[in-house]
Amino acid sequence: MKRRANSHLRCAGSGTIMKTNRHRPAIGIDFGGTAVKAGLVDETGAVLDRIQAATADIRARPAWLDFVGQCLHRFGDGRRRVAGIGVGVPGFTDFKRGYIYNLTNVPGWTRVPLAGMIKKRFGLSAFVDNDVNAFALGECAYGAGRRYRQAVFATLGTGVGGAVVIDGRLYRGAYSMAGEIGHMSINLHGRLTPEGRGGLETYVGNMQIVAAAARGLRTGRRSILRNLIKNDLQRLTPKTIALAARRGDPLSCEIFDAMADCLATTFASVTYLLQPEVIIVGGGVAQSGRVLFDPLHRHLRERLHPFFADRIRVIPAVLGADAGLIGCAALVFQAESG
Repeated sequence: MKRRANSHLRCAGSGTIMKTNRHRPAIGIDFGGTAVKAGLVDETGAVLDRIQAATADIRARPAWLDFVGQCLHRFGDGRRRVAGIGVGVPGFTDFKRGYIYNLTNVPGWTRVPLAGMIKKRFGLSAFVDNDVNAFALGECAYGAGRRYRQAVFATLGTGVGGAVVIDGRLYRGAYSMAGEIGHMSINLHGRLTPEGRGGLETYVGNMQIVAAAARGLRTGRRSILRNLIKNDLQRLTPKTIALAARRGDPLSCEIFDAMADCLATTFASVTYLLQPEVIIVGGGVAQSGRVLFDPLHRHLRERLHPFFADRIRVIPAVLGADAGLIGCAALVFQAESG
C-alpha cells in the first residue's frame, strides 16, 4: 500500500531527518530471532516486494549473506539497482561502525562487522542498527511519529525494546545503545539478570503474560480462558488472553492491568527525564488495544504530576508487521540525505 509521499521524510512537524532518493528503492532486512524478513521499499514507505527465511536455516553467517544475495537477485531482477541495505537486529550495535556486539537469541553473532561484510561482498552501502531504532525511524517517517519532534518508542513482544527521538533525530547515546527501556529497573529487589536487577522486561513480555495466566488457572481461578484453550495450558497465548480480557474476563483483565502498571512505572520515569510529546507503543502485545491502553493511561496519570500527565500522549504504532522492514530501508534513505 502506498503511503503519502513527500520530498522529505519527517520525524515530526518540521524536523527533517532524511531526504529521499526518488529513483532507487532500498532493501530493509528485519533480522529476528525466529525469522529474517526482507523487503524492497520505496521512498513512500511502500513495500514493493518481500522475502522471508527462518533464522534457524540461515543462522551461519555465510548462509545469511547468501540470503542477502537472493534478495538482491529477486528485487533487482537484473534491471533495478537498489540504493543500499539497512539491517535491524535484536541486540547491541555500534551504528557508526555497522557492528553487532551480540545477538542474545542468535548463536554465533557476536562481534560481527556486518555492514562491512555486506559492502565487501555486494558493493553496496549498508547500515546496521538496533531493531527498535529502525522501528522508530519507520514510524517517524511514515507512521504514528510523523507529527512529533520529541518521542519515545517501546515495542512489546518477547521482551521490551525502546528508542528515543530528540528534536526530530534518533538519539543513540554515546555508544549507540541508548533507549533500552526494557532494562530500566522497576523493582529495587527484583530478579537479577545479566542486564541488571528488576528490569521492566522481567515483568512484561509474552512469556510473563502467559505465565501469569497459567498460574491463575492452576490455582483454580474461574476464567473463560479454560474454554478458549480447551483446558490445554500449552495453547495459552497473549492474543488469547487479550481476547478474554476484551470479553471482561477478570483474570485476564488483572493480568493486563498489572502489565500496564509496570509499563506506566517506566513511562513515568521516562516522561520526567525527557518530557517527550508522545510515547508510541508497538509490537504484538500492543495490538491488544484498549485492554492494554486504557489501564496504561490510567496508571501513568497516577504516577505523574498533572503538569506532565496532561501533556504526554501514549498511542499505538501504525505500521504493524512491516515497521521493521520500512524502518531499515529508511536507514538507507536517511544516509543518502546526508
